[in-house]
Amino acid sequence: MSSDPVSPRFGANYVPSAGWFYSWLDYDGDAVRRDFADLAGIGLDHVRVFPVWPWIQPNRAIIRERAIEDLLDTIDAAAEHGLGVAVDLIQGHLSSFDFLPSWVLTWHKAGLFDDATIRDGLTAYVDAVARAVATRPNVFAITLGNEVNNLWPDSTTTSESSTGWAQDLLTTVKKAAPDVLALHSLFDDAWYKADHPFHPVDVVELGDLSTVHSWVFNGVSRVDGPLGPATLTHADYLVELARATSLDPARPVWLQEIGVPGPDIPVELQAEFTRRTVETVLPNPALWGVTWWSSHDIDRRLLDFPDREYDLGLFTVDHQRKPAAQALADLIEETRTRGIRPQPATTITAPVNLRTEPHRRPEVAPGSEFHLQWVAARANGPVRIVLP
Repeated sequence: MSSDPVSPRFGANYVPSAGWFYSWLDYDGDAVRRDFADLAGIGLDHVRVFPVWPWIQPNRAIIRERAIEDLLDTIDAAAEHGLGVAVDLIQGHLSSFDFLPSWVLTWHKAGLFDDATIRDGLTAYVDAVARAVATRPNVFAITLGNEVNNLWPDSTTTSESSTGWAQDLLTTVKKAAPDVLALHSLFDDAWYKADHPFHPVDVVELGDLSTVHSWVFNGVSRVDGPLGPATLTHADYLVELARATSLDPARPVWLQEIGVPGPDIPVELQAEFTRRTVETVLPNPALWGVTWWSSHDIDRRLLDFPDREYDLGLFTVDHQRKPAAQALADLIEETRTRGIRPQPATTITAPVNLRTEPHRRPEVAPGSEFHLQWVAARANGPVRIVLP
């Protein structure tokens, strides 16, 4: 392995400052460009953007060209600010809300992951949007959707159905956009819940690289508090689980979401949490990049979000840089100046083979005996996980 310093990618999940994702319904390219100026100003190199599925395909037979044009303008706006773009397709799930078109609901209600009619409609949608965005040179990735496993159990499925669903749609993406990374995004129940029908092997075998989402409100912050070692190392722990579970030692892992959710991370500690948790994960040789959730806060005039969702932005809705943004900007500058050199690591063997024993996933969940052993060892430097 080369000892030359390397620098991972840094980006943000784009939440529009004006109107949240409802802004797609009344698109304002100037507002998008103002938001991207914020992000470029702290040194980010990419954004992950979220067109909303039912607003592009309100009927199974209709793909709204105006909506695709608005998405392409967002991508062009990113290019104007030197930002690469990853596009998520099936929204799906955003900031605690689910968005599904009417043709999969009411008297059409059927399983999102196993109904042939819905699959046909989804395939047409995925193909159309992927072909459109692949015309833009700054688009580097297409993810099937944001944490699509949040749509279960409302759409019941089995592990076989969920895997086959993702395989088929990823094939559609690769045919439509052969030069773009095709990815599958799951939240961490896939790693920690015994009966979850989306499995770790899906993360590390489906798509061109692995993605993980590190949220300390999943129970890890209760282990030792907002700045405790379990909390600060959780992102690195998830990257390690993904690296260890893959059969390909060179498969990268994208930390696709991480943020500072309250009350788990109080406002006065968010800058320190940001710096220390990102510093901890950066030396992991599997890490592809870090993408913060989110770019901008949600306007509190919008109702019915969980309270923590409103204040996750790097910037306020009036474009003020928040402490986490400044901490991230400083770290990006340091990292690009100095690079990240590989560090020697010890190893620890997991009690369960996550590829073959997914029903034993709670044995590696936050607070488990293995997790606490790993956290204790991580205090002395990087720790590689090995599956039995």
